[in-house]
Amino acid sequence: MRRLLLYLLALLAALVIALPLLLMMGNSLKSGAEVQQGNFLAWPTQPSFAAWRQAWRLLASSFAASLMLAMPAVLLSALLAALNGFVLCKYRFRGERWLGLLLVLAFFLPIKVYLLPLAITMARLGLDRSLLLLIAIHVIYSLPLALFFRNHFLSFPDELLHAARLDGASFWRLLWRIVLPLSRPIFVVVLILQFTTIWNEYLFGLVFGPDSARPITAALAQLSAQTETGARAYPLEMAAALLAAAPTLLVYLLAGRHFTRGLIAGAVKG
Repeated sequence: MRRLLLYLLALLAALVIALPLLLMMGNSLKSGAEVQQGNFLAWPTQPSFAAWRQAWRLLASSFAASLMLAMPAVLLSALLAALNGFVLCKYRFRGERWLGLLLVLAFFLPIKVYLLPLAITMARLGLDRSLLLLIAIHVIYSLPLALFFRNHFLSFPDELLHAARLDGASFWRLLWRIVLPLSRPIFVVVLILQFTTIWNEYLFGLVFGPDSARPITAALAQLSAQTETGARAYPLEMAAALLAAAPTLLVYLLAGRHFTRGLIAGAVKG
């Protein structure tokens, strides 16, 4: 009986969380005239995917640009975070504590703090807005993710690493053959967090992204200007928002269990 009650409570919570998505889905299938009648809670009388087709036509290039941005930026930032976390955890050097403190402070700084200094630096260096520049910015901005790997590596026995060094393993072979394969749970966590952050990020894409390949969040914000009339195209905007959110939802649906396991595995003392 107790388990049944827990399942019912979990189902109720899932329905409450999914309700906004269901309302957006229902209204995206309506016509503009039906939405303007004001009954947002009703299911469409004549469902149509016209808004979805129009949204995809407007956002297809930005969707591809976001994928071209997110895939290399997520992978590079995760690998760099693993490298830095391993060095911070298992190697001793002057200033390591101060470096760890700076990473902690940088982890909690909002993205707006970096925007103006980055813009001034890019202007002085004469760098034009490009997808490659945007990837580099996201990789640099993700340096504090090394703290996730550092906490995870605290559970690694030093004897294992010492034995590998005695067998002739170099630093890079030690990292690639032993450390990374044993870090899959926390690696998945960082990949999911970084993909969600980069895919949903707006300011960097708006300021540093090229006009020909704007990320999907920047294109989504300008979607309301695409309508020819003064009325808001709510079905179009809701269909576009669902299209933009689909990759992150898919990632969490496919890797949500691994995400939870990775967080638990990384919750070590220190």
